[in-house]
Amino acid sequence: MSLPKSRTEIRGIQSRLKRAAVEQAARSPFWKKRLPKINLEKLDDAEEWRRIPILDKDTLRALTDQQFYTEFCHAQHDGIAEYWRSGGVTGQPLFYPRSFRDIEVGLESFARTFDCAGAGRGERAHVSFPMGIHPVGQIYARCAASRGITVNWAGSGASTPSALQLELIQRLKPTIWLGMSSYALHLANLAEARGLELSSIKRIMTSAEPVSQAKRDKIERTFGAKLTDNFGMTEAGMMGSEDAPGAGFRIWTDLYHVEVLDPKSFEPAKEGEIGTLVVTALRTNNVTPFLRWSSGDLVTYSEADDGAGPFSVFPRIKHAHRTAGFFKVRGVNLGHQDLEDFIFRHPEIGDFRAEAVNDGGLDALRLCIECRKGIDQKALIAGLIVEVKEKFELQPEVVVLETGTLAKEFEANIKAARFVDRR
Repeated sequence: MSLPKSRTEIRGIQSRLKRAAVEQAARSPFWKKRLPKINLEKLDDAEEWRRIPILDKDTLRALTDQQFYTEFCHAQHDGIAEYWRSGGVTGQPLFYPRSFRDIEVGLESFARTFDCAGAGRGERAHVSFPMGIHPVGQIYARCAASRGITVNWAGSGASTPSALQLELIQRLKPTIWLGMSSYALHLANLAEARGLELSSIKRIMTSAEPVSQAKRDKIERTFGAKLTDNFGMTEAGMMGSEDAPGAGFRIWTDLYHVEVLDPKSFEPAKEGEIGTLVVTALRTNNVTPFLRWSSGDLVTYSEADDGAGPFSVFPRIKHAHRTAGFFKVRGVNLGHQDLEDFIFRHPEIGDFRAEAVNDGGLDALRLCIECRKGIDQKALIAGLIVEVKEKFELQPEVVVLETGTLAKEFEANIKAARFVDRR
């Protein structure tokens, strides 16, 4: 599937596939009840398109398993190839059926991220994404062949312990590492504790977790490699990738129609304004017709029509990082993202965990940190206590852990539990 050459070409693709998506959805018993009478000839008119009701997580959550598979999903398709686990829409996650046509598109959408990262034929990839029921790891490993990239299907620390992952990196010398950003930090810290080098890795490809500038700087500094972040959702597929560090994700608008809407009025947000992301799958809808799916992501939209490279035909979205959680400690709202950015700006700290604790008295903030070798730990702790007090109005308890401790604790988790409320 070749890249579109122009935005005019993309508009033609969108016009054709939006209509096909609505016609496809109209065959679903779920959508038959919800869709108003729509003029299919006028779907390029924004007002007509917005007559389609938004599909949100609460609506999907209200469906039973049987209702989802018999009413929402299509019964007629080209065959079920596999199932993709939902990203946590409900307490009981759904497993989305993917047809063979869906998988063809899915493999190409993932493969494009290798292109954005500058990775190509002859390189070797170490994939540390989970290889179980979450699709990201196994799709990445499978699509690499289309770009001539060798793959080691390592999986997460739960399936291949971190110590063995480091051994494989030493022996096989991959040039690309793929995984969640938190696990990149854990592997790097464990490598330092064991005196191992990760110098063969030139490119890092991450997804599924927010990557702030401070976190990006720390990972790139630790590995000595360039990081490319990627964005997708199980309801649609891999949707985009960075082509410039930290600038946002180029969205494959030949595969997905995206809207950024005011979170309250659901009117279109202006370019650069924060809004909620609404996605319509244009090609991965052969079984699951996700029309105007509200993902819960808060983003900004930019046309980004700069003509810089083959991906400049696509617009960008950038996460606002507004959905991150927080601790409330002694009346102070302590944002997780703010604290993470603050800690990662300290090169003396390898990794950390923040805990809200109460040992029978007042609530307190405990920072468990791992220190780089050869630093003055007492001076670091003293300075950190003062800085946290000044910035966050809380005096933390600081506990120094042996390097590699957090990596061992985290490696069994899909995502790192970096913030823990122990009260």
